[in-house]
Amino acid sequence: MRPKINWKSSPKSIKWYRNMELYYKNKQVERWVMGFNFIATVAVIAIFVMLYGFDRIVLPLAVLHAAEVILCFYFFAEKIARFFNAESKRRFLRSNWFEIPLLLVLLLIAGGADRWFPLLDRDVVLLPAVTVYLILQVLSKVCLGMVRFASTGKNPTMGLIILFIILICAGAGLLILPKAHNLESMSITDAFFTATSATCVTGLVVADTGRDFTLMGQTIILILIQLGGLGIVVFGAVLALLLGQALSVKESLAMQDLLSTRTLRSISMMIGFIFLTTLVIEAVGAVSLMPMWDNVPSSLPHSDLKWFYSIFHSISAFCNAGFSLFNTSLIDYDRSFGIYTVIAPLIILGGLGFGVLYNLTHVATDRVKYFFRRKFSPALALSLGLPRRITLQTKIVLSASLILIVTGTMLLMLFERCPSHEEHCGQFRAALFQSITARTAGFNTVNIAVLSEASKMILMILMFIGGSPGSTAGGIKTVTLVLIIMVVYATLHKRREVELFKRSVRQVVIGRAITVMLLFAGLLILMTMLLVLTESGRGWSLLDLAFETTSALGTVGLSTGVTPTLTTAGKWIIIATMLIGRLGPLTLLVGLTFNLKPAGYDYPSEPLMVG
Repeated sequence: MRPKINWKSSPKSIKWYRNMELYYKNKQVERWVMGFNFIATVAVIAIFVMLYGFDRIVLPLAVLHAAEVILCFYFFAEKIARFFNAESKRRFLRSNWFEIPLLLVLLLIAGGADRWFPLLDRDVVLLPAVTVYLILQVLSKVCLGMVRFASTGKNPTMGLIILFIILICAGAGLLILPKAHNLESMSITDAFFTATSATCVTGLVVADTGRDFTLMGQTIILILIQLGGLGIVVFGAVLALLLGQALSVKESLAMQDLLSTRTLRSISMMIGFIFLTTLVIEAVGAVSLMPMWDNVPSSLPHSDLKWFYSIFHSISAFCNAGFSLFNTSLIDYDRSFGIYTVIAPLIILGGLGFGVLYNLTHVATDRVKYFFRRKFSPALALSLGLPRRITLQTKIVLSASLILIVTGTMLLMLFERCPSHEEHCGQFRAALFQSITARTAGFNTVNIAVLSEASKMILMILMFIGGSPGSTAGGIKTVTLVLIIMVVYATLHKRREVELFKRSVRQVVIGRAITVMLLFAGLLILMTMLLVLTESGRGWSLLDLAFETTSALGTVGLSTGVTPTLTTAGKWIIIATMLIGRLGPLTLLVGLTFNLKPAGYDYPSEPLMVG
């Protein structure tokens, strides 16, 4: 039976996706296969944890490797069963295109290992191939499962929240493994704190990322940052499509809502843009950071870790996570041009949002095409029409970001009075970088604890505002701030509607902006009060505790030194604050009130005095 869906897209797009969707003859067999797939995926993850997560062998290696081979045969049999159960064999092969070459390579290695690798043990060649195959199988099933989970049920917002919580729990479970850290023991609270901070791209830490975690633990943190930064469901859809897994119409509609695309066909374009943009920007950032580590050679434990340090800090900067492998963040590199020419642009690009980058890319591409066609083929250029324009969202985001960066820099230079010249607090480049990083990332090139109270207040305001909608940043977002300011402007000038760049804004959007502002302010006050109760008697001022709460709620990661000294209760308060800040209080409110029906009546109005 075909699913019944309330279509919200064009008939052409729906028909196109129906032709791409896989259907199976026997639904009961497909349900059994999906159930066994879940069990097999859990088994593969458990085997990998036992193989690579413990210092001592949990089970004999022969047993674990035999289980890997058995699971490999199961996934092969599963594909055969689904192939014969599929309504369209051609569509099935097209949706699982990566399976055939992968299986052929695996069979060739299994059959010709002795002939092609005579000097090596057969298991040395075969086991890595089996491991790679199982990893790809698990990745494809987990990624597609995340998209399916987000598209099922009556409350998709709660599904997104549950996925974030599952990812945090999984990350904490991996970080607590003996091979993931260098400590005698990692507490559950510290593991959850680190996993939440990485998934919510915050950057607050209770353990030194570069010293207390092994290369395995740092890689886990990096994966959590990437997943949390791009969005779990979006990242799942990217990998699922790359691995050949087709999305159903219902799953495509869920992605359409998540990505705010107008048509179903534009989903694949948007997902491809997100993947390629992320890959290119982070790769260019990593390559550009390579020479920077030579400025302070003693900071790297091994010179061969340059590539890992470059990749880690590039991803952390673009995802606005603020995690650093140095215990003083980037203070030792405050004189390096890489901070201002690589890290700062990565932070800004990550804070603009993929929607803005998508619009700017299309506008630039259209302008270039229009220019060349008008120059060489005037008749064809006239038939194409005018190139695309910059959207209102893009104009607001770019204008607000520029104003906030400039204003923050000027205020930090004006109010900061640092007694030590070594801190470089009053210098332009330090003020500029802190103005950029305070709204999103959380890296610092100066010691936040020694800043004046006025500078801390400026940073708190910037952290409260945050980045832009659809980005990896937190806060109330730049568009929310601009709308609230324009509400005041419209009221003072007796305008009936809120107007921006000769465009009016709907009242429902204004109401949403005011709601976000009030919810953030209310949560900030509540969490600060709770932190005051749990951390009383530890010598921290109200401003320091409020600074830490603002940093967590805005998913920034700047700290005055409070976080490592928090009590267990204080850590869990910050954990909850980071999760709420990443999801957004409005998202949580929508998830909790999703089933409430709007009232079908209005009461008569009566005048009120305000102000």
